[in-house]
Amino acid sequence: MKKRNGAAATATLGNRRISAMDLRRLRNLARAIAGCLTALAVLPTNLTAGDIRAANGVAVVRTPNGGEPAQARLGADGTIHLLYDSSSDGIPYYVKSSDSGRTFSSPLPVIDTASRKPGLIFSSGALAVGRGGAIYVAASTNNWKLKLPGVPEGLVYSTLASGTKTFTLARSLNGQPSEGFSLAADQNDNVAATWLADKLYANFSRDGGKTFTPNAEINPSYDPCNCCTSRAVYGADGSLGVLYREESNDKRDMYLVILKKDGQLQRNRVSSTLWEINACPMTYYDLAATNNGYIAAWPTQGEIYFARIDKSGKVMAPGEIKTPGRTGTRTGLIALEASDGRALIAWKHQGVLSWQMYSAEGQPEGSPSSISSQGAGVAGVVDKAGKFILFQ
Repeated sequence: MKKRNGAAATATLGNRRISAMDLRRLRNLARAIAGCLTALAVLPTNLTAGDIRAANGVAVVRTPNGGEPAQARLGADGTIHLLYDSSSDGIPYYVKSSDSGRTFSSPLPVIDTASRKPGLIFSSGALAVGRGGAIYVAASTNNWKLKLPGVPEGLVYSTLASGTKTFTLARSLNGQPSEGFSLAADQNDNVAATWLADKLYANFSRDGGKTFTPNAEINPSYDPCNCCTSRAVYGADGSLGVLYREESNDKRDMYLVILKKDGQLQRNRVSSTLWEINACPMTYYDLAATNNGYIAAWPTQGEIYFARIDKSGKVMAPGEIKTPGRTGTRTGLIALEASDGRALIAWKHQGVLSWQMYSAEGQPEGSPSSISSQGAGVAGVVDKAGKFILFQ
């Protein structure tokens, strides 16, 4: 391009002459395209630009291989562990990520080949991460319908030891028809399984999930909603917290049971909005450990509430908080809390994943956000940088 005597400079593109203004526009366009390509280049090869999205302080990551997210946990080293269900072969898969969901390990089937049979579907029940990154998975089957021989009853259990590449053979942990499975693990080789069979049961392991105590009711006086679920987690002080819904006198209140390391048992009602119904509502809920105790979320009359709870199991100020969320029968929801006290409540309803952020004081921050998502489960973590991550 040449400029003479103050005249507008021109250039030739093929057989067409273009002005300096048009040339600048082309250069700006080229820079913009280059910037987009650079942004895309930082994403790993197994993701596309649409696989990670951000909205209202939350990163939404697409579940690998079109899977349906079931549960996610953050390991002690900051690794994200994700359990998801596959609609193509009817078994759960496990992956992990050390870069906040930008890349994932190769998917590992949770159920061994020998345990798979035509028509048999294994569905994810729970995921826990123990010492050294040991993985514990609970699953259920549809064999109550198929009645196939040789299929594990109740809580189907499989583990992935640290440094190994194959899950153990699937086996029944409790040996009886049951549901509402949850697993909890700590960094001292303690693993707990909770489940429902008309009553609230638990099994405990002190050797990293190799052996468990016999089936035992946590307390015979507890009367749980049998078609709901249980949620268990080890707290920061080593106590085991178990969240469940009562059905006594058709009053469907939420209770948190705290089992102390010395064996003492405490139980507190954590819901304050009443729900009286003469049938099990078949609801799911969530419990997570925090620095100060726990955070729990649950549905009441189809609407979602949450509360922060101290280490003794008592609800902290400002008490039960109503969210804009709604949920249906056996659809997932989760409660997450960052180290600065901000909380994220996420729920699934009619094929849509939605979430709302809250301040440390329990005030909503911004408006709810949502995105379409497969399955009924909700999975998410707060990563090692304090960022909220949900799986679509």
